[in-house]
Amino acid sequence: MKNKFRSISKIALVLIYFVIVAGAIVRMTGSGMGCPDWPKCFGYFIPPTEGSQLLFKANHSYEEGMMILMDHEAFLVAKTDFVSGNEFNTSDWEVYSKHDYTTYDPVHTWVEYINRLIGVLSGIPILIFTVLAFWFWKKNKWIPIISILTLFGMGFQAWLGKTVVDSNLAPYKITIHMVMALLIVAFILYLIFASKTNYKQQKYQKRFYNILIFTLILSLIQIVLGTQVRQFIDEQTKILGYQKSIWLASPELNFYIHRSTSILVLALNGYLWYLNRSNVLGFNKIRLVIYCVILEAFTGILMYYFDFPFLSQPLHLVIASILFGIQFYILLECFHKKRQKQLA
Repeated sequence: MKNKFRSISKIALVLIYFVIVAGAIVRMTGSGMGCPDWPKCFGYFIPPTEGSQLLFKANHSYEEGMMILMDHEAFLVAKTDFVSGNEFNTSDWEVYSKHDYTTYDPVHTWVEYINRLIGVLSGIPILIFTVLAFWFWKKNKWIPIISILTLFGMGFQAWLGKTVVDSNLAPYKITIHMVMALLIVAFILYLIFASKTNYKQQKYQKRFYNILIFTLILSLIQIVLGTQVRQFIDEQTKILGYQKSIWLASPELNFYIHRSTSILVLALNGYLWYLNRSNVLGFNKIRLVIYCVILEAFTGILMYYFDFPFLSQPLHLVIASILFGIQFYILLECFHKKRQKQLA
């Protein structure tokens, strides 16, 4: 049972990271409003693949919430379930007023729709391991408790996704959406670690532990600042178009804080690597942290000095999320050794 639980938890973790990747691609392509409603898309469980499918059809069965594009001027929403007649009847429809859409982009729609599908798919292993978690109740009550919190977290994340769409991509809601995804990552990492049976030979050091906590918090702050910088770029895109060379010509203060703090993140993680090596602490995953920090700096340089090359933005976000996950797992290892030392 333990092996099944851990395997399913690992699958869930991979899928959550796929959700983060998909979300980053949604931001990069500007597809956040590709589906203007939620949980359906233009009122359909499977969205249209071309604009002609959204045109009014005579003698067609419509369900409440289904949308049509009228004369390329406005989207209309079906008020109730009905079958259309030979002529268009305005009493059956109301103007879609939440957003100012007048065009249909199949690429944006399907990028956002696939993002939602991956989100739903990721919830399946979480539901399964929540049921399996009760097998651990007598040995470690935190495993079923955290499993339940993870399941509720996924539900809350889905609700957040709806509010993000309803708010027309409000920046603070996007940031909360991202932080919630990282919290779910942390929950699943705890479950993977807590269900282990064999632990590595590692040593606890107070200085390493305290600096690691500070660095983890700083990494989270960096991710939040990064979402704000990304929002600024989205606003610049609306104003200036896709003139990448001038997006950051006059950046906000958040950008300078984000860029400057990255140097501190690099220095702190470098120092953690030094402490681990010089004191033979045994936290070997710190090498993965260093690789992530270097890649993160590299993608940041690419974006600023080479005008946002293709995929550089989603890579930057995804690497930051992986960095957070590795740091959190090392913290779990370190905390475990601390508890062992206290009980010895």
